[in-house]
Amino acid sequence: MAYKITDACISCGACESECPVSCIKAGDGLYVIDENECIECGACAGVCPVDAPKPQ
Repeated sequence: MAYKITDACISCGACESECPVSCIKAGDGLYVIDENECIECGACAGVCPVDAPKPQ
């Protein structure tokens, strides 16, 4: 089950640099995860200051 970034995202970018497969990109107002590329490692959730990434 891939991760998804919720509306709680504050666009800090911490998750993007932490993703080992580079599937997180800046979107319109928040970051987005390519669910086809996500390996479900949870690295993004571990560094997010607002707990925005959640498993789908």
